[in-house]
Amino acid sequence: MNDTTADTPSALVAEGKERAKAAGNAPGTFETITLVEPITRGETTIEKLTLRKPQSGELRGLSLSDVIGMDITALLKLIPRISEPVLTEDECLRLDPADLTEVGGVVRGFFMTRAERQMMEALIAEQQPRT
Repeated sequence: MNDTTADTPSALVAEGKERAKAAGNAPGTFETITLVEPITRGETTIEKLTLRKPQSGELRGLSLSDVIGMDITALLKLIPRISEPVLTEDECLRLDPADLTEVGGVVRGFFMTRAERQMMEALIAEQQPRT
């Protein structure tokens, strides 16, 4: 594959899928959300969106701090690279704000450190009813 082809969104998506497949379904690699406002694509309705933890190449041209900070522009560029089904730019621009927020939260979760995950698990466990 030449450098020009490797930089296309579809090439990045394919590359990411291959790496994810090679790694297996490691915990925290995929998250599926149910859209508040389903996307209509022709006669197909997309009600669920599966997001894959991005590989380094899929973050190309984006600021990691913008992605983690849920910057709208960064998320709109990243979503087509990590979503299944792959969303078009126009579909991303028409996402309901609640869906975009959920996508941002999932993406942020992909970048949580082990310590952050442990802290979140402890907070959740603390809030569970005691029996």
